[in-house]
Amino acid sequence: MMKLDRVSAFVAVADSGSISAAAQRLGLSKSVVSERLAELERDLGASLIQRTTRKMSLTEDGSAFLQRARRIIRDLDEAIAELAERRGSLVGRLRLSAPVSFGSLHLGPAVYPFLRDNPGLQLTLELDDRFVDVTSEGYDGVIRHGAVRDARLIAKRLASSRRLLVAAPAYLATHGMPRTPAELENHSAILYSNRDTDWRFAGAGRAIVVRPGKSMRVNNGIVMHDAALAGLGITLLPSFMIGPELADGTLQVIDLGLEAEGAEVHLVYPLERGTSAKLRALVQCLRNAFGDPPYWEAGLRTGGAAPHSIARTRLRSTG
Repeated sequence: MMKLDRVSAFVAVADSGSISAAAQRLGLSKSVVSERLAELERDLGASLIQRTTRKMSLTEDGSAFLQRARRIIRDLDEAIAELAERRGSLVGRLRLSAPVSFGSLHLGPAVYPFLRDNPGLQLTLELDDRFVDVTSEGYDGVIRHGAVRDARLIAKRLASSRRLLVAAPAYLATHGMPRTPAELENHSAILYSNRDTDWRFAGAGRAIVVRPGKSMRVNNGIVMHDAALAGLGITLLPSFMIGPELADGTLQVIDLGLEAEGAEVHLVYPLERGTSAKLRALVQCLRNAFGDPPYWEAGLRTGGAAPHSIARTRLRSTG
């Protein structure tokens, strides 16, 4: 008889890419995960994962079984959660991914009270600046910063945010303050390499694209922030990262009279799964914690310090 813990081990290995990562995710030893995977293969009479000295990959049978295995685990989790919801509680696993900077600055502090109030939840929060595929990688939800254009996903808006061009006063004193997109192209830029590295602004009926000639490319917003503070160039950062620095003058906004491409914060999940009680409760919790407008925007408008001093403390102690 096939046991669900064996199916769960297989899904974790397939989603994580290794037995070690799956063991960490499940809170088990590598030997236990490996044994459960081997037992499942014996139950099915098929090899699910091709093992080599360098990597693991799904066999044809493994790929075919994975989609149904995910559905089995997800349906069981949702059935347990539904019964718990009837009793007025939230239980079960909740696996989320979020960008490193937003996760450490704002998501963590907002979600801690949610977990304290719902002790039956088992949260796995993975911070990663790469583009995460919520469907194929087995996440319940992913925090996205920017537009969501995938029709297969449902996007729940959590908060607004803007992207602002900023630089250190020392850099601007040496190289001058750009006033037009053309002048901006001649400056040193610190660019985010995980998306299009062009800077896009809303013009009169059309998008204005700026392609800086000299650039440093980084795949992490915190490093971009710190590089700008060090005077290495101009960068385009979300408002949730720079409120304290704008307030104390260590970073300065560059005003071209143009709005940068929008950057709202969403929680997204696959359309096919629907909205679970856990995600509905989490979305409401995060909206309440961030506010509308969010606290980081309020700090920018008034010119004062951001209401949550944790933002500055964490940003400067990370990376």
